[in-house]
Amino acid sequence: MDVRRRIPVEPQDVKNDPGQISEIDTDQDDRVALDSDAAQDMEIRDESEDDKSRKGAKTDLSKTIPSGTNKVPDFLQVYLSVLPLRWQNWVIRGIFTLLMSLFFAFVVYLGPLALMITTLCVQVKCFAEIINIGYAVYRIHSLPWFRSLSWYFLIASNYFFYGENLVDYFGIAANRTELLRVLVKYHRFISFSLYIVGFVWFVLSLVKKYYMKQFSLFAWTHIALLIVVTQSYFIIQNIFEGLIWFIVPVSMIIINDVCAYMVGFSLEGLLL
Repeated sequence: MDVRRRIPVEPQDVKNDPGQISEIDTDQDDRVALDSDAAQDMEIRDESEDDKSRKGAKTDLSKTIPSGTNKVPDFLQVYLSVLPLRWQNWVIRGIFTLLMSLFFAFVVYLGPLALMITTLCVQVKCFAEIINIGYAVYRIHSLPWFRSLSWYFLIASNYFFYGENLVDYFGIAANRTELLRVLVKYHRFISFSLYIVGFVWFVLSLVKKYYMKQFSLFAWTHIALLIVVTQSYFIIQNIFEGLIWFIVPVSMIIINDVCAYMVGFSLEGLLL
């Protein structure tokens, strides 16, 4: 009779037990899932309140951008109420066209310096309108320093364009003041320093997750400067070359706009 020796089974290591391995894998998966959920919660926490509000509703930027109106001024409403709406518009446009033409003639009468100041005022107003459009987008994200940077670059670019070129016309006044002499002598170095300071300021204002938006609006500011400041600079250069080079082009634009409105008003409803 064969006697078989029973060899006791040694307890297997946990690594060789399939059941234990599956339990460990499950625990690790649960930990990974918990970690990912925590990371998502942190990202949601990092989002700005504006981003959370935009998820629920789409923002209409057209309401935040100033636009024109057909409202009749109160002091004219009393006298124009008897006219149809179409003729009210015509009379109002005619009155303000006459007033602006008289103002333009008065500024021309004052001379080149008055024309230069008027051009700079128009430049600032045009730049403000363009920047307000970008600011309507920028304000939604609660990002800092957009308007301050825009106006800073406007001042720096005006100093660069007008610093050296107007010295020939105002050289006597510049030589009388020590500060003006320094500004003229080191004009290009100061211009370069101003731009570098503005660029560093922009870099310091960058906000994480909004880099593309901020760089887009930074480019928007430079395009606005290129369009507005460059044109006003050439206009002022034409003024100092002779008033005829300013009066004739501006008069042509005024006459063209007035005649275009008159023809459109007279031929309303007709296909041209």
